[in-house]
Amino acid sequence: MKIVLAYSGGLDTSVILRWLKENYQAQIIAFAADVGQEEELKGLRKKALATGASKIYIDDLQEEFARDFIFPMMRANAIYEGQYFLGTSIARPLIAKRMVEIARQEGATAIAHGATGKGNDQVRFELTAAALAPDLQVIAPWRNAAYREQFPGRSEMIAYCAKHGINVEASAKKPYSMDRNLLHISYEAGILEDPWFDAFAPQNRGMFKLTVAPEDAPDRAEIVELEFVRGNCVAVNGKKLSPLGVMRALNKLAGRHGVGRVDMVENRYVGMKSRGVYETPGGTVLQFAHRQMESLTMDRETMHLRDGLIPRYAAMVYNGFWFAPERVALQALVEETQRNVTGTVRVRLYKGNLYVAGRKSAVSLYNPQMATMDADPTKAYNQDDATGFIRLNALRLKVAAKVQGKRKKSF
Repeated sequence: MKIVLAYSGGLDTSVILRWLKENYQAQIIAFAADVGQEEELKGLRKKALATGASKIYIDDLQEEFARDFIFPMMRANAIYEGQYFLGTSIARPLIAKRMVEIARQEGATAIAHGATGKGNDQVRFELTAAALAPDLQVIAPWRNAAYREQFPGRSEMIAYCAKHGINVEASAKKPYSMDRNLLHISYEAGILEDPWFDAFAPQNRGMFKLTVAPEDAPDRAEIVELEFVRGNCVAVNGKKLSPLGVMRALNKLAGRHGVGRVDMVENRYVGMKSRGVYETPGGTVLQFAHRQMESLTMDRETMHLRDGLIPRYAAMVYNGFWFAPERVALQALVEETQRNVTGTVRVRLYKGNLYVAGRKSAVSLYNPQMATMDADPTKAYNQDDATGFIRLNALRLKVAAKVQGKRKKSF
């Protein structure tokens, strides 16, 4: 039997690798995805093999991540519960997709992950596998009672590693957990489980990696210019860039101005609430500028239709349904709405905030001659027409008031 394991080299996946090998008498093929987390990958291959892996893949997926996952989601303006830019959520289907590809290549019959039974990631990994490879077995050790009984805590895991000669850093547990990729860094658990705890207090400056504290940001604002073609940012400050280049450039620019910090209590798909703190500098600027570009170039009813579907789209990503037919269908609608989202947006960054500093487009729907409060030289809009327009829209309100008005007064 061959099992493909999502592997990071940390304590959890090191224990799981060896445990799977022992309990399933299987060959373990470790897989580490580089999605922009910038964690130290040096020595990971040697460590995986020493722990018991028969093989390890370490793949750079950053360009694919930006092009095929982050950018389509940005074209949809997807934000979960009004605040979360879905950084971790959107990376999981890519990682799981690559695991399936490796399983096919290696002739593996199962994939495994180290996600806990309380979180969202288990759902994201497994729904992706179900959509792309329904025949593959999925092994989730943390949902195995025997595994939890053997490893009720961190000390038992460290002891297990010592017994088997697995090199792990046996330091005290971090006061929070962290997940990083090209789009964001998330922080949760530990000291952050108290929603009254102030994550942005001065004494917690050391926690953040991508952004400076807004109060420490430069005292002078900076202008960033983003060029869009069909909903995609293709240049930053006049420099043509790939999707990966755009994300890297915007992360750097926004990060130094403290833009993109969020602290929220969100609703997990498994039913509980959780508190998360996020840094999404580049994604925050990209989404904001994209919205500004749409405001100039997108038809009103098309925009309102798409906007009504944003919560649904965001929930699909958050809940792990990236490869579900409804997300694919909704993406087709999104792409149709982006046909004319082309032009340039200027954004001003200043101490944790961002403001629009201008937008222009050759296909702008904004007509200043028609919108002016002065006389309309185009004669396209006759203000007298508004009288009948208002009268017709008021008709149902008048009828309701006459029929129901007396009844309302009687309460």
